[in-house]
Amino acid sequence: MTRFRSITSRVVALHVAAVGLTSILMPLALYWLINQAANSLHRDALLGQASTIAGFLRPQPDGRVALDIPAELLPLYSGGSGLYAYAVLDATGRVLFSSRSDGAALFTPKEAGSGDWVKRRRSTGSVLFGVNVARAVGQHLYRVQIAQDLSHSDVIIDDIVSSFFPRVAWITFPILLILLLIDILIFRRALDPVREASTTAAAIGPASPQVRLPEANMPTEIAPLVHAVNQALDRLEAGFRAQRDFTADMAHELRTPLTIIRARIDSLEPGSLRDALRSDLENMTHIVNQVLDIAELESFFVAADARADLLAICAEAVAFMAPLAVAQSKTIALGGSEAPVWVRGHTEALFRAVRNLVENAIRHAPTGGSIEVEVSEDGVVRVLDDGPGVPEAERASIFRRFWRRDRTQSDGRGLGLAIVARVAETHDGSITVDNRPTGGAAFVLRLRPAPALTAAN
Repeated sequence: MTRFRSITSRVVALHVAAVGLTSILMPLALYWLINQAANSLHRDALLGQASTIAGFLRPQPDGRVALDIPAELLPLYSGGSGLYAYAVLDATGRVLFSSRSDGAALFTPKEAGSGDWVKRRRSTGSVLFGVNVARAVGQHLYRVQIAQDLSHSDVIIDDIVSSFFPRVAWITFPILLILLLIDILIFRRALDPVREASTTAAAIGPASPQVRLPEANMPTEIAPLVHAVNQALDRLEAGFRAQRDFTADMAHELRTPLTIIRARIDSLEPGSLRDALRSDLENMTHIVNQVLDIAELESFFVAADARADLLAICAEAVAFMAPLAVAQSKTIALGGSEAPVWVRGHTEALFRAVRNLVENAIRHAPTGGSIEVEVSEDGVVRVLDDGPGVPEAERASIFRRFWRRDRTQSDGRGLGLAIVARVAETHDGSITVDNRPTGGAAFVLRLRPAPALTAAN
Protein backbone atom coordinates (compact mmCIF):
# COMPACT_ATOMS: atom_id res chain seq x y z
CA MET A 1 0.00 0.00 0.00
CA THR A 2 2.98 2.33 0.47
CA ARG A 3 3.48 2.47 -3.28
CA PHE A 4 0.18 4.38 -3.58
CA ARG A 5 0.88 7.81 -2.11
CA SER A 6 -2.45 9.50 -2.84
CA ILE A 7 -5.81 8.71 -1.26
CA THR A 8 -7.44 8.44 -4.70
CA SER A 9 -4.88 5.90 -5.97
CA ARG A 10 -5.31 3.80 -2.82
CA VAL A 11 -9.10 3.83 -3.13
CA VAL A 12 -8.90 3.00 -6.85
CA ALA A 13 -6.48 0.11 -6.20
CA LEU A 14 -8.77 -1.33 -3.53
CA HIS A 15 -11.80 -0.87 -5.78
CA VAL A 16 -10.06 -2.63 -8.68
CA ALA A 17 -9.41 -5.63 -6.42
CA ALA A 18 -13.01 -5.46 -5.18
CA VAL A 19 -14.31 -5.26 -8.77
CA GLY A 20 -12.31 -8.34 -9.77
CA LEU A 21 -13.50 -10.34 -6.77
CA THR A 22 -17.10 -9.15 -7.07
CA SER A 23 -17.22 -9.88 -10.81
CA ILE A 24 -16.49 -13.53 -9.93
CA LEU A 25 -18.49 -13.96 -6.74
CA MET A 26 -21.60 -12.05 -7.83
CA PRO A 27 -22.40 -14.25 -10.87
CA LEU A 28 -21.66 -17.36 -8.82
CA ALA A 29 -23.99 -16.21 -6.06
CA LEU A 30 -26.70 -15.23 -8.52
CA TYR A 31 -26.26 -18.54 -10.34
CA TRP A 32 -26.71 -20.45 -7.07
CA LEU A 33 -29.78 -18.42 -6.13
CA ILE A 34 -31.41 -18.82 -9.54
CA ASN A 35 -30.56 -22.52 -9.58
CA GLN A 36 -32.20 -22.92 -6.18
CA ALA A 37 -35.24 -21.01 -7.41
CA ALA A 38 -35.41 -23.19 -10.53
CA ASN A 39 -35.16 -26.36 -8.46
CA SER A 40 -37.93 -25.09 -6.22
CA LEU A 41 -40.14 -24.40 -9.25
CA HIS A 42 -39.36 -27.86 -10.60
CA ARG A 43 -40.19 -29.43 -7.26
CA ASP A 44 -43.48 -27.54 -6.88
CA ALA A 45 -44.48 -28.44 -10.43
CA LEU A 46 -43.63 -32.10 -9.91
CA LEU A 47 -45.49 -32.21 -6.56
CA GLY A 48 -48.49 -30.80 -8.36
CA GLN A 49 -48.19 -33.49 -11.03
CA ALA A 50 -47.88 -36.16 -8.32
CA SER A 51 -51.10 -34.93 -6.74
CA THR A 52 -52.74 -34.96 -10.18
CA ILE A 53 -51.70 -38.57 -10.87
CA ALA A 54 -52.80 -39.58 -7.37
CA GLY A 55 -56.19 -37.99 -8.12
CA PHE A 56 -56.54 -40.23 -11.20
CA LEU A 57 -56.19 -43.41 -9.10
CA ARG A 58 -59.56 -45.16 -8.66
CA PRO A 59 -60.05 -47.94 -6.07
CA GLN A 60 -61.73 -51.08 -7.51
CA PRO A 61 -64.22 -53.45 -5.78
CA ASP A 62 -61.69 -56.26 -5.82
CA GLY A 63 -59.27 -54.18 -3.74
CA ARG A 64 -57.06 -53.22 -6.63
CA VAL A 65 -56.61 -49.70 -7.99
CA ALA A 66 -57.01 -48.34 -11.54
CA LEU A 67 -55.32 -45.29 -13.14
CA ASP A 68 -57.76 -43.25 -15.18
CA ILE A 69 -55.89 -40.44 -16.98
CA PRO A 70 -58.08 -38.27 -19.22
CA ALA A 71 -57.32 -38.59 -22.91
CA GLU A 72 -56.42 -34.91 -23.29
CA LEU A 73 -53.65 -35.27 -20.66
CA LEU A 74 -52.10 -38.43 -22.02
CA PRO A 75 -49.63 -36.52 -24.32
CA LEU A 76 -48.00 -35.10 -21.21
CA TYR A 77 -46.94 -38.62 -20.17
CA SER A 78 -46.53 -40.31 -23.53
CA GLY A 79 -43.17 -42.06 -23.43
CA GLY A 80 -40.14 -40.24 -24.86
CA SER A 81 -42.05 -37.21 -26.20
CA GLY A 82 -43.96 -36.44 -23.02
CA LEU A 83 -42.99 -33.65 -20.67
CA TYR A 84 -43.43 -35.81 -17.56
CA ALA A 85 -42.96 -39.48 -16.68
CA TYR A 86 -44.78 -41.30 -13.89
CA ALA A 87 -44.84 -44.55 -12.00
CA VAL A 88 -47.20 -45.81 -9.28
CA LEU A 89 -45.96 -48.38 -6.78
CA ASP A 90 -47.76 -50.23 -4.02
CA ALA A 91 -46.56 -50.51 -0.45
CA THR A 92 -44.37 -53.52 -1.32
CA GLY A 93 -42.57 -51.63 -4.06
CA ARG A 94 -44.28 -53.44 -6.93
CA VAL A 95 -44.87 -51.24 -9.97
CA LEU A 96 -48.57 -50.96 -10.77
CA PHE A 97 -48.50 -48.30 -13.49
CA SER A 98 -45.63 -46.68 -15.42
CA SER A 99 -45.28 -44.39 -18.44
CA ARG A 100 -41.99 -46.08 -19.31
CA SER A 101 -42.04 -48.52 -22.20
CA ASP A 102 -40.54 -51.25 -20.03
CA GLY A 103 -43.07 -50.66 -17.24
CA ALA A 104 -40.33 -50.14 -14.64
CA ALA A 105 -40.14 -47.64 -11.83
CA LEU A 106 -38.56 -44.24 -12.44
CA PHE A 107 -36.20 -44.56 -9.48
CA THR A 108 -34.63 -47.47 -7.67
CA PRO A 109 -35.81 -48.30 -4.15
CA LYS A 110 -32.53 -46.91 -2.79
CA GLU A 111 -33.02 -43.58 -4.57
CA ALA A 112 -36.68 -43.41 -3.73
CA GLY A 113 -35.99 -44.10 -0.08
CA SER A 114 -33.55 -41.20 0.27
CA GLY A 115 -36.31 -38.60 0.27
CA ASP A 116 -39.13 -37.17 -1.77
CA TRP A 117 -36.76 -35.20 -4.05
CA VAL A 118 -34.61 -37.17 -6.46
CA LYS A 119 -32.07 -35.96 -9.00
CA ARG A 120 -30.15 -38.43 -11.19
CA ARG A 121 -27.90 -38.08 -14.22
CA ARG A 122 -28.64 -40.57 -16.95
CA SER A 123 -26.05 -42.42 -19.01
CA THR A 124 -27.04 -40.21 -21.98
CA GLY A 125 -25.89 -37.14 -20.06
CA SER A 126 -29.35 -35.71 -19.41
CA VAL A 127 -30.54 -34.99 -15.87
CA LEU A 128 -33.69 -36.63 -14.51
CA PHE A 129 -35.36 -34.56 -11.82
CA GLY A 130 -38.25 -36.06 -9.87
CA VAL A 131 -40.22 -36.52 -6.67
CA ASN A 132 -41.28 -39.62 -4.82
CA VAL A 133 -44.34 -39.01 -2.61
CA ALA A 134 -46.77 -41.23 -0.69
CA ARG A 135 -50.49 -40.92 -1.34
CA ALA A 136 -53.40 -42.80 0.28
CA VAL A 137 -56.10 -44.13 -2.02
CA GLY A 138 -58.92 -45.84 -0.23
CA GLN A 139 -57.50 -48.09 2.48
CA HIS A 140 -54.10 -48.50 0.81
CA LEU A 141 -50.93 -46.41 0.59
CA TYR A 142 -49.23 -45.96 -2.75
CA ARG A 143 -46.02 -44.23 -3.83
CA VAL A 144 -46.29 -41.90 -6.82
CA GLN A 145 -43.09 -41.14 -8.75
CA ILE A 146 -43.10 -38.14 -11.09
CA ALA A 147 -39.99 -37.13 -13.06
CA GLN A 148 -39.00 -34.63 -15.73
CA ASP A 149 -36.09 -34.82 -18.14
CA LEU A 150 -34.36 -31.40 -17.91
CA SER A 151 -33.08 -31.79 -21.46
CA HIS A 152 -36.61 -31.77 -22.79
CA SER A 153 -37.23 -28.96 -25.29
CA ASP A 154 -40.15 -27.62 -23.25
CA VAL A 155 -38.07 -27.22 -20.06
CA ILE A 156 -36.72 -23.66 -20.50
CA ILE A 157 -36.01 -22.83 -16.84
CA ASP A 158 -32.93 -25.00 -16.75
CA ASP A 159 -31.77 -23.57 -20.07
CA ILE A 160 -31.91 -20.13 -18.52
CA VAL A 161 -29.92 -21.29 -15.51
CA SER A 162 -27.26 -23.03 -17.59
CA SER A 163 -26.73 -19.98 -19.84
CA PHE A 164 -26.83 -17.46 -17.01
CA PHE A 165 -23.21 -17.62 -15.81
CA PRO A 166 -21.36 -17.21 -19.15
CA ARG A 167 -23.67 -14.39 -20.18
CA VAL A 168 -24.06 -12.48 -16.93
CA ALA A 169 -20.38 -12.83 -15.95
CA TRP A 170 -19.32 -10.76 -18.95
CA ILE A 171 -22.02 -8.19 -18.30
CA THR A 172 -21.18 -7.85 -14.60
CA PHE A 173 -17.54 -6.89 -15.15
CA PRO A 174 -18.19 -3.87 -17.45
CA ILE A 175 -20.96 -2.69 -15.12
CA LEU A 176 -18.59 -2.82 -12.17
CA LEU A 177 -15.95 -0.95 -14.16
CA ILE A 178 -18.48 1.78 -14.89
CA LEU A 179 -19.27 1.95 -11.18
CA LEU A 180 -15.52 2.20 -10.51
CA LEU A 181 -15.22 5.17 -12.87
CA ILE A 182 -18.20 6.79 -11.16
CA ASP A 183 -16.51 6.18 -7.78
CA ILE A 184 -13.34 7.86 -9.04
CA LEU A 185 -15.31 10.93 -10.10
CA ILE A 186 -17.08 10.97 -6.74
CA PHE A 187 -13.82 10.73 -4.81
CA ARG A 188 -12.19 13.44 -6.92
CA ARG A 189 -15.17 15.68 -6.25
CA ALA A 190 -15.03 14.84 -2.54
CA LEU A 191 -11.29 15.65 -2.41
CA ASP A 192 -11.66 19.04 -4.12
CA PRO A 193 -11.47 20.84 -0.75
CA VAL A 194 -8.20 19.04 -0.01
CA ARG A 195 -6.70 20.14 -3.33
CA GLU A 196 -7.92 23.69 -2.66
CA ALA A 197 -6.23 23.58 0.74
CA SER A 198 -3.00 22.38 -0.92
CA THR A 199 -3.09 25.30 -3.35
CA THR A 200 -3.69 27.71 -0.47
CA ALA A 201 -0.85 26.18 1.55
CA ALA A 202 1.53 26.66 -1.40
CA ALA A 203 0.77 30.40 -1.34
CA ILE A 204 1.68 30.85 2.34
CA GLY A 205 5.00 32.61 2.78
CA PRO A 206 6.75 35.54 4.43
CA ALA A 207 4.74 37.95 2.27
CA SER A 208 1.43 36.39 3.28
CA PRO A 209 1.79 34.80 6.73
CA GLN A 210 -1.83 35.56 7.57
CA VAL A 211 -3.24 33.10 4.99
CA ARG A 212 -4.88 30.02 6.50
CA LEU A 213 -6.20 26.76 5.07
CA PRO A 214 -9.98 26.70 4.46
CA GLU A 215 -11.90 24.58 6.97
CA ALA A 216 -15.51 25.22 5.89
CA ASN A 217 -15.99 22.43 3.31
CA MET A 218 -13.24 20.12 4.53
CA PRO A 219 -14.10 16.39 4.94
CA THR A 220 -14.68 15.34 8.53
CA GLU A 221 -11.70 12.96 8.50
CA ILE A 222 -9.27 15.70 7.39
CA ALA A 223 -10.78 18.70 9.20
CA PRO A 224 -8.88 18.04 12.49
CA LEU A 225 -5.56 17.96 10.59
CA VAL A 226 -6.35 21.20 8.77
CA HIS A 227 -7.38 22.84 12.06
CA ALA A 228 -4.13 21.73 13.71
CA VAL A 229 -2.10 23.07 10.76
CA ASN A 230 -3.87 26.43 11.02
CA GLN A 231 -3.09 26.58 14.72
CA ALA A 232 0.56 25.79 13.97
CA LEU A 233 0.57 28.57 11.35
CA ASP A 234 -0.82 30.97 13.95
CA ARG A 235 2.06 30.14 16.28
CA LEU A 236 4.61 30.42 13.49
CA GLU A 237 3.21 33.78 12.41
CA ALA A 238 3.37 35.08 15.95
CA GLY A 239 6.99 33.94 16.32
CA PHE A 240 7.89 35.31 12.90
CA ARG A 241 6.41 38.70 13.67
CA ALA A 242 8.08 38.83 17.08
CA GLN A 243 11.48 38.04 15.56
CA ARG A 244 11.03 40.54 12.75
CA ASP A 245 9.83 43.28 15.10
CA PHE A 246 12.73 42.57 17.45
CA THR A 247 15.25 42.89 14.60
CA ALA A 248 13.67 46.10 13.33
CA ASP A 249 13.43 47.61 16.84
CA MET A 250 17.06 46.80 17.57
CA ALA A 251 18.19 48.35 14.31
CA HIS A 252 16.19 51.49 15.02
CA GLU A 253 17.39 51.71 18.60
CA LEU A 254 21.01 51.39 17.51
CA ARG A 255 20.78 54.40 15.21
CA THR A 256 20.51 56.88 18.08
CA PRO A 257 23.66 55.76 19.96
CA LEU A 258 25.51 55.53 16.63
CA THR A 259 24.60 59.14 15.91
CA ILE A 260 25.84 60.17 19.36
CA ILE A 261 29.07 58.22 18.86
CA ARG A 262 29.61 59.89 15.48
CA ALA A 263 29.21 63.34 17.08
CA ARG A 264 31.75 62.49 19.79
CA ILE A 265 34.20 61.06 17.25
CA ASP A 266 33.91 64.21 15.16
CA SER A 267 34.76 66.24 18.26
CA LEU A 268 38.08 64.45 18.67
CA GLU A 269 41.35 65.93 17.50
CA PRO A 270 42.27 64.96 13.94
CA GLY A 271 44.49 61.91 13.77
CA SER A 272 44.76 58.20 13.10
CA LEU A 273 42.61 57.29 16.10
CA ARG A 274 39.70 59.43 14.93
CA ASP A 275 40.02 58.06 11.39
CA ALA A 276 40.03 54.46 12.65
CA LEU A 277 37.03 55.07 14.90
CA ARG A 278 35.18 56.80 12.08
CA SER A 279 35.86 53.83 9.76
CA ASP A 280 34.64 51.38 12.36
CA LEU A 281 31.53 53.48 12.93
CA GLU A 282 30.76 53.57 9.21
CA ASN A 283 31.02 49.78 9.04
CA MET A 284 28.72 49.43 12.05
CA THR A 285 26.21 51.88 10.58
CA HIS A 286 26.31 50.00 7.29
CA ILE A 287 25.57 46.70 9.07
CA VAL A 288 22.70 48.23 11.03
CA ASN A 289 21.18 49.60 7.82
CA GLN A 290 21.48 46.18 6.18
CA VAL A 291 19.81 44.50 9.16
CA LEU A 292 17.00 47.03 8.93
CA ASP A 293 16.67 46.32 5.19
CA ILE A 294 16.43 42.59 5.90
CA ALA A 295 13.73 43.17 8.53
CA GLU A 296 11.69 45.30 6.15
CA LEU A 297 12.03 42.81 3.28
CA GLU A 298 10.73 39.95 5.43
CA SER A 299 7.21 41.36 5.19
CA PHE A 300 7.67 43.08 1.84
CA PHE A 301 5.59 42.16 -1.19
CA VAL A 302 5.26 43.61 -4.67
CA ALA A 303 1.86 44.91 -5.74
CA ALA A 304 0.39 43.37 -8.88
CA ASP A 305 0.38 46.72 -10.72
CA ALA A 306 3.84 47.85 -9.54
CA ARG A 307 6.07 49.07 -12.41
CA ALA A 308 9.66 50.25 -12.33
CA ASP A 309 12.16 51.56 -14.91
CA LEU A 310 15.15 49.25 -14.49
CA LEU A 311 17.45 51.49 -16.51
CA ALA A 312 16.69 54.52 -14.32
CA ILE A 313 17.22 52.42 -11.16
CA CYS A 314 20.62 51.17 -12.37
CA ALA A 315 21.66 54.70 -13.42
CA GLU A 316 20.77 56.00 -9.96
CA ALA A 317 22.65 53.12 -8.25
CA VAL A 318 25.76 53.70 -10.39
CA ALA A 319 25.69 57.44 -9.64
CA PHE A 320 25.21 56.71 -5.93
CA MET A 321 28.17 54.30 -5.74
CA ALA A 322 30.47 56.20 -8.13
CA PRO A 323 32.14 58.28 -5.36
CA LEU A 324 33.03 55.07 -3.48
CA ALA A 325 34.52 53.54 -6.63
CA VAL A 326 36.52 56.68 -7.45
CA ALA A 327 37.77 56.89 -3.86
CA GLN A 328 39.21 53.36 -4.29
CA SER A 329 40.73 54.15 -7.70
CA LYS A 330 38.23 52.00 -9.56
CA THR A 331 36.05 52.84 -12.55
CA ILE A 332 32.34 52.17 -12.91
CA ALA A 333 30.19 52.36 -16.06
CA LEU A 334 26.58 51.80 -17.15
CA GLY A 335 25.83 50.11 -20.48
CA GLY A 336 23.23 48.12 -22.36
CA SER A 337 19.81 49.46 -23.28
CA GLU A 338 19.42 53.19 -23.87
CA ALA A 339 15.61 53.13 -23.66
CA PRO A 340 13.61 52.61 -20.46
CA VAL A 341 13.31 48.97 -19.42
CA TRP A 342 10.03 48.42 -17.59
CA VAL A 343 9.77 45.54 -15.16
CA ARG A 344 7.24 44.45 -12.57
CA GLY A 345 8.74 45.65 -9.36
CA HIS A 346 9.19 48.11 -6.53
CA THR A 347 11.63 50.92 -7.34
CA GLU A 348 13.16 51.33 -3.88
CA ALA A 349 13.62 47.59 -3.31
CA LEU A 350 15.21 47.10 -6.72
CA PHE A 351 17.53 50.06 -6.05
CA ARG A 352 18.73 48.36 -2.86
CA ALA A 353 19.42 45.14 -4.77
CA VAL A 354 21.38 46.82 -7.58
CA ARG A 355 23.24 49.03 -5.10
CA ASN A 356 24.32 45.98 -3.09
CA LEU A 357 25.48 44.20 -6.24
CA VAL A 358 27.55 47.24 -7.26
CA GLU A 359 28.94 47.60 -3.73
CA ASN A 360 29.94 43.91 -3.74
CA ALA A 361 31.66 44.35 -7.11
CA ILE A 362 33.57 47.43 -5.86
CA ARG A 363 34.69 45.53 -2.75
CA HIS A 364 36.17 42.64 -4.77
CA ALA A 365 37.54 44.50 -7.77
CA PRO A 366 41.30 45.22 -7.54
CA THR A 367 42.71 48.73 -7.38
CA GLY A 368 42.56 50.18 -10.88
CA GLY A 369 39.88 47.65 -11.82
CA SER A 370 36.49 48.33 -13.36
CA ILE A 371 32.82 47.59 -12.62
CA GLU A 372 30.28 47.37 -15.43
CA VAL A 373 26.51 47.45 -15.07
CA GLU A 374 24.60 46.24 -18.14
CA VAL A 375 20.83 46.53 -18.53
CA SER A 376 19.07 44.38 -21.14
CA GLU A 377 15.71 45.05 -22.71
CA ASP A 378 14.39 41.71 -21.39
CA GLY A 379 14.65 42.87 -17.75
CA VAL A 380 18.10 41.47 -16.93
CA VAL A 381 20.83 43.33 -15.02
CA ARG A 382 24.44 42.12 -15.20
CA VAL A 383 26.99 43.45 -12.75
CA LEU A 384 30.53 42.57 -13.89
CA ASP A 385 33.85 42.99 -12.14
CA ASP A 386 37.42 41.88 -12.78
CA GLY A 387 38.07 40.55 -9.30
CA PRO A 388 38.98 36.98 -8.25
CA GLY A 389 35.60 35.50 -9.23
CA VAL A 390 33.49 33.07 -7.23
CA PRO A 391 34.44 29.37 -6.88
CA GLU A 392 31.75 27.04 -8.18
CA ALA A 393 31.38 25.36 -4.78
CA GLU A 394 30.47 28.72 -3.16
CA ARG A 395 27.99 30.05 -5.72
CA ALA A 396 24.96 28.74 -3.87
CA SER A 397 26.23 29.80 -0.46
CA ILE A 398 27.10 33.46 -1.08
CA PHE A 399 23.42 34.43 -1.09
CA ARG A 400 22.84 33.12 2.44
CA ARG A 401 22.77 35.53 5.34
CA PHE A 402 25.99 36.12 7.23
CA TRP A 403 27.97 33.88 4.90
CA ARG A 404 31.53 35.09 4.23
CA ARG A 405 34.35 33.38 2.41
CA ASP A 406 36.97 34.61 4.86
CA ARG A 407 35.57 35.65 8.23
CA THR A 408 38.94 36.90 9.46
CA GLN A 409 39.73 39.33 6.64
CA SER A 410 36.46 40.29 4.95
CA ASP A 411 34.95 43.66 5.81
CA GLY A 412 31.45 42.52 4.84
CA ARG A 413 29.02 40.69 7.09
CA GLY A 414 27.29 38.55 4.45
CA LEU A 415 24.06 40.56 4.29
CA GLY A 416 24.37 42.48 1.02
CA LEU A 417 23.90 39.51 -1.34
CA ALA A 418 21.25 38.03 0.98
CA ILE A 419 19.27 41.26 0.50
CA VAL A 420 19.66 40.89 -3.29
CA ALA A 421 18.36 37.30 -3.12
CA ARG A 422 15.40 38.36 -1.00
CA VAL A 423 14.49 41.19 -3.40
CA ALA A 424 14.71 38.79 -6.37
CA GLU A 425 12.45 36.32 -4.56
CA THR A 426 9.78 38.91 -3.77
CA HIS A 427 9.81 39.97 -7.44
CA ASP A 428 9.46 36.39 -8.75
CA GLY A 429 12.91 36.82 -10.26
CA SER A 430 16.28 35.16 -9.77
CA ILE A 431 19.90 36.01 -9.00
CA THR A 432 22.81 33.89 -10.22
CA VAL A 433 26.58 34.26 -10.41
CA ASP A 434 29.17 32.94 -12.80
CA ASN A 435 32.80 33.65 -13.65
CA ARG A 436 33.71 35.73 -16.68
CA PRO A 437 35.97 34.14 -19.31
CA THR A 438 38.35 37.10 -18.96
CA GLY A 439 38.37 36.88 -15.16
CA GLY A 440 36.12 38.25 -12.48
CA ALA A 441 32.51 37.58 -11.49
CA ALA A 442 29.25 38.18 -13.35
CA PHE A 443 26.13 38.59 -11.20
CA VAL A 444 22.88 38.29 -13.20
CA LEU A 445 19.60 39.63 -11.80
CA ARG A 446 16.58 38.51 -13.86
CA LEU A 447 13.21 40.24 -13.43
CA ARG A 448 9.80 39.92 -15.04
CA PRO A 449 9.26 42.40 -17.89
CA ALA A 450 6.22 44.66 -17.67
CA PRO A 451 4.42 46.82 -20.25
CA ALA A 452 5.88 50.29 -20.65
CA LEU A 453 3.97 53.08 -18.94
CA THR A 454 1.91 55.07 -21.44
CA ALA A 455 1.19 58.78 -21.35
CA ALA A 456 -2.35 58.03 -20.20
CA ASN A 457 -0.98 56.28 -17.14
